[in-house]
Amino acid sequence: MAQFQEVSKLSSQHPKPPGLVLQYGTAGFRSNAKHLDHAMFRTGLLATLRSKKTKATIGVMVTASHNPEEDNGVKLIDPMGNMVTAEWEGYATQLVNAEQDDLLIVLKDIIEKETVNMSQEANVFVGKDTRSSSVSLSQAVLDGVLALSGHSKDYGLVTTPQLHYMVCCQNTQGKYGEPTVEGYYRKLCQAFIQLIKNASNCTDDQKHLSVDGANGIGALKLHEMESHVKSELQISVFNDGSKGKLNYECGADFVKMQQKPPTGMEMSPGERCCSYDGDADRIVYYYTDSEGQFHLLDGDKIATLISTFLKELLTQVGLDLKIAVVQTAYANGSSTRYLEDTMKVIVRCTKTGVKHLHHAAQEFDIGVYFEANGHGTVLFSEVAEEKIQLLTQDPNTNDERKRAAQLLQNTINVINQVADRRVIDTTDAERRAVSPAGLQEAIDSLVKKYKLARSFVRPSGTEDVVRVYAEAETQESADALAHEVSLAVYRLAGGVGDEPKPLH
Repeated sequence: MAQFQEVSKLSSQHPKPPGLVLQYGTAGFRSNAKHLDHAMFRTGLLATLRSKKTKATIGVMVTASHNPEEDNGVKLIDPMGNMVTAEWEGYATQLVNAEQDDLLIVLKDIIEKETVNMSQEANVFVGKDTRSSSVSLSQAVLDGVLALSGHSKDYGLVTTPQLHYMVCCQNTQGKYGEPTVEGYYRKLCQAFIQLIKNASNCTDDQKHLSVDGANGIGALKLHEMESHVKSELQISVFNDGSKGKLNYECGADFVKMQQKPPTGMEMSPGERCCSYDGDADRIVYYYTDSEGQFHLLDGDKIATLISTFLKELLTQVGLDLKIAVVQTAYANGSSTRYLEDTMKVIVRCTKTGVKHLHHAAQEFDIGVYFEANGHGTVLFSEVAEEKIQLLTQDPNTNDERKRAAQLLQNTINVINQVADRRVIDTTDAERRAVSPAGLQEAIDSLVKKYKLARSFVRPSGTEDVVRVYAEAETQESADALAHEVSLAVYRLAGGVGDEPKPLH
């Protein structure tokens, strides 16, 4: 077939380094940018096949999110703005790891397994972050789409949530919104302004927000969006990319891990501040009190605040909708107890990773999920959206119920609902390690040494590291437990480099 000849021709311009192995995980493919040219081309091929299979537009985002600037990555976006299915993650791994001479064999095998109609038209949307490597790597994706005669639209520099939005808008024929950057700003900002107008006791000092843009795409796009919200929100942007390095001593991951403000941000006591990550799909909030003490509102606290707000509104409108907060085993235990015991909200525990959280959240009328790193959203079922909309339009709805229903409606519109280190294997929603042998027993023994303690380990989905979570009665105990568990992982799982050092 002529199109396979084109694949052979163009793939020779994006050759795979012999022996290189990459794994498609929760965050897609990620590695040092110099290793990814062939992966980008082949992801373009796969996105085209996925588009033909689903008869819908597929998205490809070139980004490595919170990773260092020298890294890059790529991930596929399915028709409704969600992540690609697990089966196609497997195809991505097979295709990208195929040696150069085997590429067509693997490609044809995927086409046969999925009975892809190669005459079906294909459409792929492509976006990229601000990394210098993203220019050539996104072009490699476009070359992959072209090789299989797919149509592409290059959105250029966009945040990850923006590209998810574009894909969803396109595949709902505009029902979700207009598939342009301006359409994105209009939809979210108009809803935000209406939300603020209905809020009580909104003082002028609450209309200011300091934003750490992580020297990435979020800062650039926030500057574009400012004009849409300036009547209700004054924004000061720090780490806007004009001089700092992407994600270096700034961004959501830095603030969360270091428990301190980003470098380059000026903070006054009580001032509201937040940080994005490199592709602006994570956010954490924080402030300092009158004594200069730093306070972080991570994903656990964001989810608690949002679910509390939504439950109060549901009570006011009198709608019997099931609301739940979806957490992982790594969520702060105090937040779980507060939600279940005080707020009487359903809490569901699932595996780490947005795809698992997202799937579980879809089981409820309203599902709230935020990982501690600030990655998350709120999902409203179609039934919930319809009931809320009917209340806003019903002339017999009294003023209090209508106001609450309008707040819920504006909240729906302001939320963008569209959302491996294999030596260690886990079970029980990643709360227990099943391999290597002896690791879980060591963790259990260490946990017993501390009051109100828990600890889990898991392979990272984005970096060649192991994540260690520790919780205890005091910060000092939690730090000590984390260090001891890190040593156990290092010694039992074949750690690389120097032994982990104590935090203090």
